[in-house]
Amino acid sequence: MTALQTILLLVCSNIFMTFAWYGHLKLQEMNLISDWPLLGVILFSWALALPEYSLQVPANRIGFSENGGPFTLVQLKVIQEVITLVVFLAFSMLFFRNQTFHWNHLLSFLCLVLAVFFAFLK
Repeated sequence: MTALQTILLLVCSNIFMTFAWYGHLKLQEMNLISDWPLLGVILFSWALALPEYSLQVPANRIGFSENGGPFTLVQLKVIQEVITLVVFLAFSMLFFRNQTFHWNHLLSFLCLVLAVFFAFLK
């Protein structure tokens, strides 16, 4: 599998993951699930997370260098974390516009990008 295919699987899986982890907060804000019991919210989030796992596990297995993929284990993890934050940033800017981002948030994202650089440094 190519690096691009692995990254696309990771991006798609992280979209589902972000909705599973934070989507219920927006649905609650919109009064769509505000009267649901916690167990109902957990099961709803779990159902959203199933496609995430269905994409994440193949991305890791196929993208891992010891399985013929292009990335080491550390590289996969670092890429995964950066993708997670980029997807989260887009999600929060679209659905939680009352949340503001400050210079320290930008700096923390920059540090993660630097982590990718150092993870790939030979």
